[in-house]
Amino acid sequence: MPRPRSLTPQHLATAALTVIDRDGLAGLSMRAVATELGIATMSLYRYVPDREALERQVVDLVLAGVDTAPPAGQPWQRQLAGLLERVRTAVAAHPGAVPLTVTHRHTSEAVRQWSETVLGVLAAAGFSPRRRALALRALLAYLTGALQNEHLAPLAGEATTALAELPPDAYPLLSGTASEAARVPAAEEFRAGLDLLLSGLSAAPR
Repeated sequence: MPRPRSLTPQHLATAALTVIDRDGLAGLSMRAVATELGIATMSLYRYVPDREALERQVVDLVLAGVDTAPPAGQPWQRQLAGLLERVRTAVAAHPGAVPLTVTHRHTSEAVRQWSETVLGVLAAAGFSPRRRALALRALLAYLTGALQNEHLAPLAGEATTALAELPPDAYPLLSGTASEAARVPAAEEFRAGLDLLLSGLSAAPR
């Protein structure tokens, strides 16, 4: 029998995230989430209109624990680095949900709050409205791209191994670089790329 109408958005998001963690994003469906909750599929529509809304709740749940207060007493570059690192840490526990952070970066309340904080740091650093828009866009692009690389195409993965095995006479730099890349820890990769981006933002007109 269907449960009474007493489920909260957190119940729904937790069930959906459980499905993603177990079966991957491809396994997420209204039916799978309803089964996880022990209710009929049609009963789920009492609480959420469609899968898209459910996905947004998942993103909010994954990022719910992210502290959006800027790190105090640090230069703006380190404040931004801290804010991006917090998102990376939160998403690491649920790599299957990484694509949803891209799809719902404009509609998730958690992402909006985080973005508001980032813009506040940029404004305090003297960035004009136009430069803030460009900087936020660049930071979001780096963050979502880096998360996808780390969890869906890691440097230590098969693609890097295949590149490292290319004939060195034909691809001396590509094969040699891939061999070295396979030994780079994910945290170092993330921070190195972020430092390059922050250096560029520091040098650009504000």
